[in-house]
Amino acid sequence: MMLSAKHTLLAALVCVVGACASTSAIVAQVPPVMPPAGQSGTQGDTLDPNWIPAGFGTLRQDDIALKVSPANGLQVRAIPLDERIIRLLSPDSYRSLRELVTSKDRDLLAVKERNRLPSYSIWYVSFFAQEQGETRFSPQEFIINNTGRDFRPLDMLPITPGFGEYRLKQREVQSALLIFDGQIDVNQPISALMESTPSVTDWNRVIQRIERERSLVRSRAAAAPKPPA
Repeated sequence: MMLSAKHTLLAALVCVVGACASTSAIVAQVPPVMPPAGQSGTQGDTLDPNWIPAGFGTLRQDDIALKVSPANGLQVRAIPLDERIIRLLSPDSYRSLRELVTSKDRDLLAVKERNRLPSYSIWYVSFFAQEQGETRFSPQEFIINNTGRDFRPLDMLPITPGFGEYRLKQREVQSALLIFDGQIDVNQPISALMESTPSVTDWNRVIQRIERERSLVRSRAAAAPKPPA
């Protein structure tokens, strides 16, 4: 009887150890979480002079968007998901974009490994059709010009269902995260081309707006009540 009890206890211990080992193996297979979206694809550097606290911005997404309007009635809006810039948005807008990127963490990690990118620049790009009938679009034709270079998308992650069909009905919107080389510098003049049509956004004015809001955010953060120690 005592021998049987010992065998039962030993079997239980083996099961527990086996379960722990199995769980450890599963955890080890989970890829690491992608860092916040940024110009370098790394965690934000608080020593960066452009780094500001979140939650104090007031800008709208359109305030930091690069827009192109090709002749076929297609409207394109591209927002750089650089953490140093999206922190200037209103809290709700910032939160929604951060959650969007976080939801694609594993996909972004796969993109980085697939393309062997030392750094990357992520843009939230939306395609909107104004005209009746069917409007086709090619996201690979969205080209960013910056620092004297043309940057084409290296990869893309669809956000909306049906994005991969590359066509729109009137007033339909399709969106995706377009991943570019991290050499894009959003603090320098930027323009874009879509189907040979240049962007209508004056990025120099966007830079001025960003710098002004960055200064205001620092003032708001400094004046905010400090939590009790």
